[in-house]
Amino acid sequence: MKISARELNRATLGRQLLLNREPLTAAEAVRRLTALQAQQPASPYLALWNRISGFAPADLDAAFADGTLLKATLLRITLHAVHRDDYPTLREAMRPTLHASRLGSRFAAAGLTPVDAAELEPGLLEFADRPRSNGELTAWLGARVGAERQDGAWWGMRSYAPLVHAVTGPPWSFGTSPAYLAGPGDRCPGGPEEALRALVPRYLAAYGPASVADIAQFATVRRGRVRTAVGALADSLQELTGPDGTVLYDLPGAPRPGEDTPAPPRLMAMWDSVLLAHADRSRVIPPEYRSLVIRVNGDVLPTLLVDGRVAGVWRPAGGGIEATAFHALPADAWEGLAREAESLTALLADREPGVYGRYGHWWKKIDGAEVRVLPG
Repeated sequence: MKISARELNRATLGRQLLLNREPLTAAEAVRRLTALQAQQPASPYLALWNRISGFAPADLDAAFADGTLLKATLLRITLHAVHRDDYPTLREAMRPTLHASRLGSRFAAAGLTPVDAAELEPGLLEFADRPRSNGELTAWLGARVGAERQDGAWWGMRSYAPLVHAVTGPPWSFGTSPAYLAGPGDRCPGGPEEALRALVPRYLAAYGPASVADIAQFATVRRGRVRTAVGALADSLQELTGPDGTVLYDLPGAPRPGEDTPAPPRLMAMWDSVLLAHADRSRVIPPEYRSLVIRVNGDVLPTLLVDGRVAGVWRPAGGGIEATAFHALPADAWEGLAREAESLTALLADREPGVYGRYGHWWKKIDGAEVRVLPG
């Protein structure tokens, strides 16, 4: 069965709760989405505001505070919010990648080896039975490996060891100066390959249909591992042919809305997961706009989503939202964006009205077809 580019877009948006906001708790939504990019403190909140009807930021605060949701370095070796019950599987699937990346040059340059990391881990986790700062954990390591090696040791250990971020707040649950706690002690049985086999259907339910390359991009694992996992799951997966002939996999019976399904305008968070979860990002980001919204240093700007695809960027300004469109938008799109801007401005007013302000320098390098300030 062949699936068109527009059908692929609508399938992903539907699974990402971006065709209709749904009445879910923060924890329920994160489980549905598998993981939320959380590199910037406000982004999980804005991501859920886009997806949950009547979203209350305090609900997400509470889920982080009681440990139902965790923030940790996982997928794409960056910070994500995940449900506590999913953390062991995600971490185990990612463990070979995390260890290879974090026990690399800087750790080795400090004269340390994976054997040293394994020996240090139990004591480090015991020390992190309460929130510990970067400085405290670095000093703890320095007392064991020497002050001259402590920085390299901490660079490796903060992702090698199962550490999660402790709530520091406000205005969001986490600030820019992190504190760490030992993560859940339970491990996924069966090792990394069984964990990856468990992750594949979860990913397809949240982001599919998808190719081997897409799955590998999402989890930052080798494509060979993904092919093996997909092969083991072959009897439970459906094969589709993508717009360019690529083989895509999906769950039988998974929703795939028609290409004429309306996709309402949205003001997406920085680093929103839907922009980054595929190797082929053209299902959401037009190729000609990719370099505008994903900057050379990896910053992924807050975007306008119009008819299901990126059409510009936004930032707070003048008591409302400044929207820069990359191409001319119809009147009904601007009307929809204005309604979203009013809601978003109200949410930010109680938290951080100038959210993402530190990234404002990028706007000097963006030429839009039209710029409007949408009132709050």
